[in-house]
Amino acid sequence: MPTNKTPSLTIYSLFLGLLWFDYFPGLEAATGKLGSVPGVYVFGDSLVDAGNNNYLAFSVSKANYPHNGVDFPGKRPTGRFSNGKNAADAIAEKFGLPLPPPYLSLRGLFKEKRRKSAAVTGVNFASGGAGIFNSSDQKLGQAIPLSHQVNHWLSIHRELTNQLGPAETQIHLSKSLFTVVIGSNDLFDYFGSFKLRRKNNPQQYTQLMADKLKEQLKRIHDTGARRFLAVGVAQIGCTPGKREKNSAIHECDEEANTWCSLYNEALVKMLQQLKQELQSSITYSYFDNFKSLHDIISNPARYVKTNCFADVTSACCGNGKLNADTPCLPITRYCSDRTKYLFWDRYGHPTEAAARTFIDLMLSDDSQYSSPLTLTQLVSS
Repeated sequence: MPTNKTPSLTIYSLFLGLLWFDYFPGLEAATGKLGSVPGVYVFGDSLVDAGNNNYLAFSVSKANYPHNGVDFPGKRPTGRFSNGKNAADAIAEKFGLPLPPPYLSLRGLFKEKRRKSAAVTGVNFASGGAGIFNSSDQKLGQAIPLSHQVNHWLSIHRELTNQLGPAETQIHLSKSLFTVVIGSNDLFDYFGSFKLRRKNNPQQYTQLMADKLKEQLKRIHDTGARRFLAVGVAQIGCTPGKREKNSAIHECDEEANTWCSLYNEALVKMLQQLKQELQSSITYSYFDNFKSLHDIISNPARYVKTNCFADVTSACCGNGKLNADTPCLPITRYCSDRTKYLFWDRYGHPTEAAARTFIDLMLSDDSQYSSPLTLTQLVSS
């Protein structure tokens, strides 16, 4: 995520919502029968990192310490920037698949059996702090940029081809889901760099982001991937850390939010162009995190049946105003009921409850946040 040396600032492409969506027709699709997905492959930043950064010797963008993981099975920190499981985990579970392991955990001696198994059911390539561009942080080993994540995918693709053979691999990949959650850290880099802001105005920079992402999606598509879930950037100006710095009444940073909107607009247009260029050999679902986060924060009670997020502005884990003065560290406090909080930490990473609700929103037949297909429609196509 951002280059301001703090653990993985991506915020939200945010995983929001709540536990029950009585007001969304068709939500039964989220718990009913879904289309067949033999594998889930994940690219992105700290919103979906399952622990790849644990294996980066010099990275400070890690979450392998308490209180991260307090609700994960075994109550242990895994490298996920969450109190428990993240959105990538929730997606895999919805399709009855194992949690996609971090790619870097599959390298080395005595890992061959596990690597072969994961190559089929899914691998997580995401890295906290990663961006679409190769920023200075990533060059210094702080994170794995998207282009390098795709390189890692090419390695898994070779593994898969060796196992299944070329023809069967193509069938497998055409039915699998390729999830991409990235972009926030590139915007953080832009906010914090006078050099970048002098070189490009916001419209130019966000268009460059979309163009660069298009290159990487094409590389993945060239290996046989056909179904993509692309998650937009949410209101990063509304994270606890941004609110805490933005006035005595802790309002959202609307300038930051405006730049997020610019990128999302460029992303939507790029996906439409990509589908046209590839002669419809790609299908995708774009999820509008910006609108979904806005709606949850504006009226959290609307989205619930018996429960709701009691706090949509503060971090669950931290200290000070909005629990956003410090990162989530072993010496900080954390909330007793994580299901009541939208945000886990000052950077805007969602709690497990928020991540699961976010996935339910994706799978709902209500299409106000998804286009041109919902996730349920995508995997059934």
